[in-house]
Amino acid sequence: MRGVRLLWPLLAILIAFAVGGLLTWAFGHDPFSAYGALISGSLGSGYAISTTLTDALPLMITGLAVALSFQSGLFNIGASGQYWLGAIVAVWLGYSLKLPTPLHLLVCLLAGALAGALWAALIPGLAKAFRGANEVITTLMMTYVATYLGHYLIEGGPMQAPGYTPQSPHLLPSAILPNLVSGTQLSVGIFLAPLLAALTWFLLSRTRLGFSLRISGYNPRAARYAGVRPVVAILAALGLSGALAGLAGAVQMMGVDHRLFDSFGTSYGYTGIVVALLARNNPFGVLLAALLFGVLSSGANAMQINAGVPFHLVDVIQGVIIFFVAAEGLMRYLRLRSGGNS
Repeated sequence: MRGVRLLWPLLAILIAFAVGGLLTWAFGHDPFSAYGALISGSLGSGYAISTTLTDALPLMITGLAVALSFQSGLFNIGASGQYWLGAIVAVWLGYSLKLPTPLHLLVCLLAGALAGALWAALIPGLAKAFRGANEVITTLMMTYVATYLGHYLIEGGPMQAPGYTPQSPHLLPSAILPNLVSGTQLSVGIFLAPLLAALTWFLLSRTRLGFSLRISGYNPRAARYAGVRPVVAILAALGLSGALAGLAGAVQMMGVDHRLFDSFGTSYGYTGIVVALLARNNPFGVLLAALLFGVLSSGANAMQINAGVPFHLVDVIQGVIIFFVAAEGLMRYLRLRSGGNS
């Protein structure tokens, strides 16, 4: 059964693509042409690969944020809100401060990470540590607060640029991450993802703090016996998770959007949850899982244009992946309840 558990994410992906192919065929389209267009549209050229990596980058970082909290036994469902806060703070500092380029970039990135950390730790973290509040509810509610705060700031609020369009001023050139591939939106921010994955892995597996976080997640009673302070573990886990999510928002603003829009989405934080689950919270697995979702996102338009397949077939594939990943966890839970082996 252990072998099946290890291979289950791959099986879930294969089943999802098989179901998507059957649906494509059932609606009168050629599934091979559809998937061929998906692959060529996402990996078939330098521009396509750059677009795929651009789409995958925020998922890589938010996936790491969620994976870190999950490994610590906490369910940070509010990565989207922390992503928003990181974006808001990075944009504000990006157009209002005048600093030399290296310093300006560093200030905006660190400020975005700090904003996400405080958003996760101050209210959800303290409420969990001292009152036992469910972090699923508090982090989710804080996402709504962050989203509406962002809309207020650019819809007639203090961050709205002159004019009627709900958007912030454009970032100063000194706050924009350098472009990596000419003619695309891929920035040097892509190099942050493997670095953050390595740092997350090192933190969790090779440091005293990481041991405290993991043992708190696996067995809170054993953690207390080992001298781990629950309050410190909770605040550290949510703070670090929020910092990664906030950094993701800052990187997206500084590398891709360059200003805060009214239509700025919150889906990256929620999809990051799926990415973390698919990767089994492994930091390096998160990079691969996010890359898969980047392929689906960037190749969907090509699939619709070249094969005539509805764009929303990609949503179906993602939904089936989510279903089977969740189903494996449910089956394992039921086996444990029934006294079976995991």
